[in-house]
Amino acid sequence: MRIVKSAVLYTALALVANVAIAGSALQELRDGDMMKLAIHEEPMAISSEPFVGPEGETTLADFGGKVLLVNFWATWCAPCREEMPSIAALGEAFAAEDFAIVTIATGRNPAPAIDKFLSEIGLEDMPVYLDPKQQLARDMGVMGLPVTVLIDREGREVARLVGGAEWDSDSAHALIAALIGEKS
Repeated sequence: MRIVKSAVLYTALALVANVAIAGSALQELRDGDMMKLAIHEEPMAISSEPFVGPEGETTLADFGGKVLLVNFWATWCAPCREEMPSIAALGEAFAAEDFAIVTIATGRNPAPAIDKFLSEIGLEDMPVYLDPKQQLARDMGVMGLPVTVLIDREGREVARLVGGAEWDSDSAHALIAALIGEKS
């Protein structure tokens, strides 16, 4: 059954590659946990609130020209702990210049707790981004955790998933591949 689903998903992907992807085309790529992904009819503006990255203060606009998967999480969040390895695996599968994963620890997440969290799930090398005062999260309408936002090359939010998900699924791969394949 998984092979059939994969074939269907990748066939659908082939049909939309290198053309403007309408929300309805992305809708067709959703399966499993990705059914929770709310795809916006019209892309939405993103926040310009700064947050802290490995190199210091940054904004989402600093990743311009890339498709982004932005995940808001916290060390105390059980669903975050469950989904983070699949987000890392997705990042490995799509290691490209035009795609980036930005996982943002929002709220109170002391450095030792972050290090312990990442160590316990085997992701010590994951870049750490911080939103300690939750300014970015609030401005982006994040009300609970985890929340994952997909941002297109033009820096607009195109979809949002509230809650945990399996980001290393065939459906998630097809969605990301479709977004990366979209050229303006």
